[in-house]
Amino acid sequence: MKQPIDINTPYMTLGQLLKETAIIGSGGQAKWFLKEMTVLVNGEPDDRRGRKLYPGDTIKVEDNGSFFIRSNQETTD
Repeated sequence: MKQPIDINTPYMTLGQLLKETAIIGSGGQAKWFLKEMTVLVNGEPDDRRGRKLYPGDTIKVEDNGSFFIRSNQETTD
């Protein structure tokens, strides 16, 4: 099951996602983590900590689960 990650900005970076989900303890660990572990963004491998993630993107982190980005800015009628 994919865990939702709500954002209040147009995007968040992959490094921010790893930190917010407590997969890593600090932003400085992101570069090492992404070189050692497989991370899929929308089904494609990605190891860039600055990769921009937008609402609708899905992320799968090896041994840590799946996530999807959604916007808190969306309104419902």
